[in-house]
Amino acid sequence: MIMFDPNDLRRNAAWQAAQQWRTRANQPHRGPLSGLKLILTWLLFGMLLIVGTVLGLFFLLLGWAMLPIVRYRMKKRLEQLRAEQAKDAGGGYHYRETHRETHTQETYSGAHYRGSEPELLEGDYEVRDDKPKS
Repeated sequence: MIMFDPNDLRRNAAWQAAQQWRTRANQPHRGPLSGLKLILTWLLFGMLLIVGTVLGLFFLLLGWAMLPIVRYRMKKRLEQLRAEQAKDAGGGYHYRETHRETHTQETYSGAHYRGSEPELLEGDYEVRDDKPKS
């Protein structure tokens, strides 16, 4: 019966992998094509980096150029929303009745009102102190 030495380096997987790397590194290069392949690989990688950088700068500039257009559209939309809200708040009795008929359920600040809207009381208000001064 043969006894195996557990400390034998030839049975170690890491040692075997290192030996394979060492033999590959010591092999002579396969002619001038290996150097040419290395140069072409680096050139291709460099070109990809340059193209990626140019595309990134292009999209950055495009985004910056579109900012005023998007801002203008959002400003117009906000003005339209404010105008609609002002028209809704300024409506009279006729508006409220027709609005109630077309929209049976309205949502105001998260609460649901069925069948009736909260009434808007217009005018000047002041807070009175009901406590008598002593």
